[in-house]
Amino acid sequence: MKIGIYGGTFDPIHNGHLILGRDAVEKLGLDELVFIPNASSPHRQHETPASGEMRYQMILAAIADEPCFVADDMEIKRGGVSYTIDTILALKKRYPEDAEILYLIGQDNVDELHTWHRIDELKRLVHFVVFTRGSRDAAHLLLKLERRIDISATEIRSRVAKGKSIRYLVPDAVLQMINEHQLYQEPSH
Repeated sequence: MKIGIYGGTFDPIHNGHLILGRDAVEKLGLDELVFIPNASSPHRQHETPASGEMRYQMILAAIADEPCFVADDMEIKRGGVSYTIDTILALKKRYPEDAEILYLIGQDNVDELHTWHRIDELKRLVHFVVFTRGSRDAAHLLLKLERRIDISATEIRSRVAKGKSIRYLVPDAVLQMINEHQLYQEPSH
């Protein structure tokens, strides 16, 4: 069994995440891809505009029609800073002992990987797979999946705050949730 883990803030989840997820399933032969929104990233110690529960609900809405995509809110339920090692140790108890776990990261995380909590132990438990954008080929020995997608959650939040459209950047169900819950809107002055 091959399991992919896709962690992150997902604030909000967007079509780029889903396209990369589909690529990972197809190119790596994954049986399941688990999207895990973090409670609080140790590398991004700021508040996220949408609550953990709302980000989790947006993921559920976005992946509803993908049978091999799964969402897990364990990091949100655990609260506090989300360390990948804690998540992987919890997941190892759920899957068969011989399950292969591939942890998907963005190219921008490679240079900071050595700073991750208990990284040496983590490297023994998972195979890291790097999503590259094709523009800068980093010198590392990690498995790579290459696709250039220029959609970012930061851009989406900014567009919403400015009253611009995010149609085609996020799934329709996520767009509906953002509008319904008035997420990412510019605060009133």
